[in-house]
Amino acid sequence: MVGDVIGHGLEASTTMARLRTAVQTLADLDLAPDELLIRLDDLVQRMAAESAHADTLGASVLYAVYDPVTRLCRLAGAGHPAPVAVHPDGTTHVIDVRPGPPLGVGGVPFEVTDVSLPEGSVLTMYSDGLLDIARRSRRDPWNPRVDPEAECAARLRAACRPGRPLRRIGEALVERARQAAERTDDITVLLARTRAVPDDSIADWRFPPDPAAVAEAREVAVAQLTAWGLLENIFATELVVSELVTNAVRYATGDIRLRLIRDAVLVCEVTDSSESQPRLRRAHNDDEGSRGLFLVAQVTSRWGSRYDASGKTIWTEQAIGAD
Repeated sequence: MVGDVIGHGLEASTTMARLRTAVQTLADLDLAPDELLIRLDDLVQRMAAESAHADTLGASVLYAVYDPVTRLCRLAGAGHPAPVAVHPDGTTHVIDVRPGPPLGVGGVPFEVTDVSLPEGSVLTMYSDGLLDIARRSRRDPWNPRVDPEAECAARLRAACRPGRPLRRIGEALVERARQAAERTDDITVLLARTRAVPDDSIADWRFPPDPAAVAEAREVAVAQLTAWGLLENIFATELVVSELVTNAVRYATGDIRLRLIRDAVLVCEVTDSSESQPRLRRAHNDDEGSRGLFLVAQVTSRWGSRYDASGKTIWTEQAIGAD
């Protein structure tokens, strides 16, 4: 995510700090990009209502989520410049993010743009200070025929040589800005090089909503971890699969999906058609249930849930080789 708060000084710094904290909290809920911007927009409106300088409160934002399994990047913007993608073959294009109003305007929904990014692509997000430098880089800086986004894309294509570290690419992009005495705006450049999870590091199964599916899910998960050589993760994964698949059988309808992803961590996902919100609760001595998620939380490093049109997914993470 990259953003640009209106104005300068103490109030702008306070606004940026509050928005940054809100983003970190909302992003952990796995909200879709458009839903996250709606929550931020509501926050900025409340901040403006509390402020004596409501007309100077606002921000532009670009928020992106990249899935290294599907290689799909989902983006939503609120009055922010469009990002640029450089593919491994050197081709560039400005991603046509559907425009939305700056945060604080209210009353207008945001939209999500989906784009596939091959492994090794460089996604560049920046503030409009970089566009200002692109305009001024021509002999006639106010020539209306100059396209600053195209100029940024051209400079990025020249900077993104294969294997070049992202820090060097960023330095090349802002070097002209450092030398520009007439610069009046801050410049932010955020670079991310995409990678992908190999197909042989992903295992995917579907089961009917039948109690017998719980034992079958445990068996295939153990067999897969054994094939991957992750023997120390078997105990925790068996417990996670048992609890999550059991809950899916009990409360959902339709097929249940189990997915294991071997990456920097071991991810276990269980997807079902239910939209109920899982909650971590402390079970009392006479409770027959309510202990499943508590046990899952004890044997994993992180867990959470996300929703889509077909239901919800509960995911967990374990350190590779953790017992």
